[in-house]
Amino acid sequence: MSTTDCRHHHEDRESSERAVERSASEEQRDSSVLNLLFCNASWPWSVAEIARELQDQDGTVDAVARLTEAGLVHRLGEFVFPTRTARRANELGVGSV
Repeated sequence: MSTTDCRHHHEDRESSERAVERSASEEQRDSSVLNLLFCNASWPWSVAEIARELQDQDGTVDAVARLTEAGLVHRLGEFVFPTRTARRANELGVGSV
C-alpha cells in the first residue's frame, strides 16, 4: 500500500469515526428534545423555549427538524408538540431501558 493509499485509508477511518460520533450526538439531542416534551405535558413548546431549556440553539433546531421528518413531533410555525404516535410509544415505554 502506498503512502497516499495509507493516508486516504486513515482519513476515511477518521471520517467514519466522526460520523458515528455525530450520529450518537444527534440521537442524544433528539432524545433530549422528546424527553423535555414528555416531562411537561403542557404543549406546545416553541423551538426557542426548548433551545433555552437545553442550552443548545443549533442542536435543538436540527433535532426538531429530524424529529419532524421522522414523524415524532408536529411543527406549527415555531411551535412543537409530540405526535399521537410518539405520545403512545412514550406511554408504553417503547424505546426506554
